[in-house]
Amino acid sequence: MNILLTGASSFTGSWFALALARAGHVVTATFRGGHDSYADTRGKRVASILDKVEPIWGVSFGDEAFFDALGDRSFDLVCHHAAEMTDYRSWDFDAIEATANNTRGARRLLTLLAERGGGKLMLTGSVFEPYEGVGDLRQRSFNPYGLSKHLSFEVFRLEAERLGLSLGKFVIPNPFGPREEYRFTSYLAKEWSMGKRPIVGTPAYVRDNIHVSLLAAAYLEACTNLPQSNGLTRAAPSGYIEQQGAFTHRFSREIAARTPWECDFGNADQKEFPEPMFRTNSNPNPLNGQWSEAEAWDALADYYLEMFTGK
Repeated sequence: MNILLTGASSFTGSWFALALARAGHVVTATFRGGHDSYADTRGKRVASILDKVEPIWGVSFGDEAFFDALGDRSFDLVCHHAAEMTDYRSWDFDAIEATANNTRGARRLLTLLAERGGGKLMLTGSVFEPYEGVGDLRQRSFNPYGLSKHLSFEVFRLEAERLGLSLGKFVIPNPFGPREEYRFTSYLAKEWSMGKRPIVGTPAYVRDNIHVSLLAAAYLEACTNLPQSNGLTRAAPSGYIEQQGAFTHRFSREIAARTPWECDFGNADQKEFPEPMFRTNSNPNPLNGQWSEAEAWDALADYYLEMFTGK
């Protein structure tokens, strides 16, 4: 397929780009910044995919520069992965402004997609959204970011249904892996590399942590199987569904087996629960042996060793 992908410099977006390109699809990837504007971890992500995609530099989704760059190109599938995420866990995150940015030019783009013989749209969702995931009876959004993702999806769904497009929604739980942002698992690995004993602040939460390589393989599967007929298709792949304390024990065991680090940790006595206690995706690994768990842990340990010790 000829695919347009937004958000390719993000952690998951770069893995999605690689999975799609390695499967033989022609991927055109848009980037907000210029070629030389990406540094550090994001720069490494961009470097990892530049020989796999056709880049379009310096455009934001839906602005005039975006449409000028697309010109008269046609695509079989549009994968809209880009989204406003700055301070995404903050309650000061502006959900309305983020929704406007995420959906700018949506009608224009989808109309062009339909007119030029495409017909397929894949949107990225989040388990942070309301009405996504399982385990939380109230089904509320985690935060304003989760609300913005839900509102953005509804805007696209309205337009896609009107135009008779095939719409896919790919719901992401908690990904981890090489070239990730500095978040929970990177924090653990950094502390262990310095001989320290990190503390898990929220061990009681039940979450769905998934290897990013498995997530990317599931994304490829979802895009490949998206039907040509109009309607909504959903994918919500799962990884390790367990309490964060239990996941940290799993993570510690796997990293300790592959590094010289002791990988000890402690659990805090969690007393505050501002987020839902239980929120996970609901679909098991759909790949039936096509993905290697051991190789995923090997790659992650190698990544941490290089990042934190230079080996």
